[in-house]
Amino acid sequence: MPKALPSTLYARLALGLFLLLVAVGIIYSFVSIYTLKQYNASLNQELNRDLAKHLVADRNLVDEGRLDEEALKELFELYMTINPSIEIYLLDTDGTILSYSADPAKIKRKRVSLEPIRTLLEDMSEYPVLGDDPRSHDRRKVFSVTPVPSAENPEGYLYVVLRGEEYDLAEAMARSDHFIEMSAWAVGISLTVGMLAGLAVFHRLTRRLTHLTQQVEAFASSGMSRPPRSSLQRRPKGGGDEIDYLAGRFDQMAERIANQIEQLQDKDAQRRRLVAQVSHDLRTPLASMQGYIEALRMKRESLSATEQDAFLDIALQEGRRLGRLVDELFELAALEAREKVPQAEPFVLAELVHDVAQKHGPEAASKQVTLEVSGNAPNPMAFADLAMTERVLDNLISNAIAYSPANSQVELVIAGNGQSLEVSVRDAGPGIPEPELEHIFEPFCQGSHTQTQNQALSHMGLGLAIAQRMMTLQQGSISVVNRQPQGAEFVICLPADNPQPAL
Repeated sequence: MPKALPSTLYARLALGLFLLLVAVGIIYSFVSIYTLKQYNASLNQELNRDLAKHLVADRNLVDEGRLDEEALKELFELYMTINPSIEIYLLDTDGTILSYSADPAKIKRKRVSLEPIRTLLEDMSEYPVLGDDPRSHDRRKVFSVTPVPSAENPEGYLYVVLRGEEYDLAEAMARSDHFIEMSAWAVGISLTVGMLAGLAVFHRLTRRLTHLTQQVEAFASSGMSRPPRSSLQRRPKGGGDEIDYLAGRFDQMAERIANQIEQLQDKDAQRRRLVAQVSHDLRTPLASMQGYIEALRMKRESLSATEQDAFLDIALQEGRRLGRLVDELFELAALEAREKVPQAEPFVLAELVHDVAQKHGPEAASKQVTLEVSGNAPNPMAFADLAMTERVLDNLISNAIAYSPANSQVELVIAGNGQSLEVSVRDAGPGIPEPELEHIFEPFCQGSHTQTQNQALSHMGLGLAIAQRMMTLQQGSISVVNRQPQGAEFVICLPADNPQPAL
């Protein structure tokens, strides 16, 4: 079974750093060895640049313009004994090996290339220049060379290999022990120090990522309902690196997700409550319609024409009530989905209030309620959706008439301050219980006093919710307070057209 790779970022960075340092150590070793060899070769060739020339002069190899073969043979034998690190070869002008100081059994070349020889003779400062090693078919070494018997009349070359086979063996033995041991210690110490320093840096860098990961896991395990708040105070307000930026964005995202989940939960609770309330409110008129129609069917022969008409009128009234409720449901759904967009335009608010009051005059007269319009505004022009505003006033005035006792008055008061306009609808009804005031604009919220009223009255369970949505879409507002000693006052506020600056 294959071994699992490290799973954490810190472990992966540590493994990557270790492999990188090992690779760097290997490359460094090869580069160091190659550079050292080149340096040694250059230094050796520079120090022994004139060795071949000195051998010819010191050992009297040239006598009367001719190469002394006996002196050359003595030279070969001498240097094989006292200095095995060099090998001496006599070449003709074509590079063919004529004689040498090395072991004949180890000579593998019959000639060497003259190109490196000419290069070195032309420029003695060109280091290192590598020539053919007669002991190998492919190995090249530094050398010293001089024409013999003279540079003016060359008949061949004295070719001195500066690092012979004996020297290579000794160097290999020394390098295999001391040099390798020292290099290994140097590379090992460098890698260890680099590894420890890298691990410390990586730990410092990944510590914040680890903390951020723990926060993400805690946030996920909480059902994304509790945003992490412990790190918000430690986050730098300005600047910071990418980790700080990521952490700050995560805090913002987590808080937003938690708020959205909370809103979704609230919406789901409202939806469940709305479904239950809709089911109840739809069931009431349906049951009433069904009861009267079934009674009419079963008792048709025993009922008079007047009683039959009364049954049919009640069933028709409940059917209309059901129709209005369904229409309000569709209207509220359209407002919630923002399918209805207000078309704002300037209009005279006082004219609209008078028109709506006149429209509800017959309804108020049937209830023996008086409608009175009063007040004015410095800026009479409102900037809102005319149809939506009329719809809101219709709902408020109908409710005020429905809950006002006979021989009472419903007041419509217009006011403003130059920036906005207000319309107050005041009735003389029983008012709204204080615990229900803050919920009055929720769908299907009905005060406890409505149970004592005629159930055939205009339904207010959705009307106020629709009114609030419409006012919000128009950048307006609606509020309610109880009056003393009795009654309720609903106030709508609309933006003014060309608002005047506040004093």
